[in-house]
Amino acid sequence: MKVYLDKISRFENLTVEEMQEVAENIFSGLYSQGQIIAFLTALKMKGETVDEVTGLAKTMADKTVFVPTNVTDAMDNCGTGGDGSQSFNISTTTAFVLSAGGINVAKHGNRSISSKSGSADVLEELGINLSLPAEKLAQVLEEIGIVFLFAQNLHPKMKEVMPARLELGIPTIMNLIGPLINPVNLECQLLGTSKPEMLEQTAQVLNKLGRKRALVISGANGMDEASLFGVNKYAFLDKGRVSVKEFSASDIGLKEINPDDIRGGDAKENAEILLGVLHGEDSAYLETTVLNAGLGFYANGKVDSIEEGCVMARDLIKSGKALEKLELLQEYQR
Repeated sequence: MKVYLDKISRFENLTVEEMQEVAENIFSGLYSQGQIIAFLTALKMKGETVDEVTGLAKTMADKTVFVPTNVTDAMDNCGTGGDGSQSFNISTTTAFVLSAGGINVAKHGNRSISSKSGSADVLEELGINLSLPAEKLAQVLEEIGIVFLFAQNLHPKMKEVMPARLELGIPTIMNLIGPLINPVNLECQLLGTSKPEMLEQTAQVLNKLGRKRALVISGANGMDEASLFGVNKYAFLDKGRVSVKEFSASDIGLKEINPDDIRGGDAKENAEILLGVLHGEDSAYLETTVLNAGLGFYANGKVDSIEEGCVMARDLIKSGKALEKLELLQEYQR
C-alpha cells in the first residue's frame, strides 16, 4: 500500500493490474481501515482513470454473488450517487417506467451513504424484501421484468471497505464502481454520474465490460441524473463507439424547473413522492422522471430520440402501467 500511496501522491496513475492488486488486498482484509481511507482519499484527489476504475470493477465482479437468470437483455439505470443534490429517488422511480415499457430492469442499489435515502431505503419502505437469495431474485426478474438487487447482500466483500466509506461520508471511486458491477450480466445501461469530467471515460469502461449500448448522463451542477434545469451532458456508447453530446430541457420540448422542486427527504417522504409520480400526479418530480425514463428508452434502443422516449414514458405513467410494475414487485419480492 505504501508504494501505491506514494505513486498516487505524485499524481501518477495506477495500471489495471496494479489496481487489481490493491483491490484484491482490500477485499481480502489485508489493509486497515486507515489505509483504505488514505487510499480512497488520495485517489479522489488525484482523479480516477479508466484503467483504475476498470481494474477495481473487474476485481469486484469476480467477488460478486451473481444472479443466475435466463434473461439476456437486462438493463440497469443505477447512478453513482454522491451529487449532493438531495433529490428524490429519481432512478428508482424511473426503473418502474422502463420496466412498464418492456425492458427487463435489474435495478442495482444500496442504502444511503451520503444522502437521506438510497434506493434500498425507499424500496424497503415500500415493502420490498432486500434479503431474497440470488435464485429467487432471478425468478422475480424472469416473471415480472423487474427486480431490485441489494448491493450489500450480493457484494459481501464490500464489508471490508464500508466502514471507511461511512467514516469518509463523501463520494469516492467506490461510488463509480457500484453501477459497474451489477450481479446480472447487462446488455444495456443508463448510468448517472456526479463526475461530468468522466463521462467519456465511464462509457469506455462500460464498453470494456461488455455493454452493447449505454448512455452515461450528468445533469446540471453535477447531478447523477438528467436535470430539467441547466445543461445535461452525456456520453453515448453504441457498437463500441462513444459520442459526447449535450442538451437542455427546452431542446427536447420540456419545461425548465427549479432545482429545489425535486428535493426529497427520508425514506418515507421519498416513498410518498415515488407513489405520487406513478399515480400520475402533476409535479416537477413527474417531469423529471419522464425525462430520465425517456433517456432510458433511448439508451435501450426502444426509441430513436430522447423526445420519443419522453412521450413513451408519460403515456406509461398516465396509463397506470408503471404503477402496476411497482405493485407486481411488491407482490413478488416481499
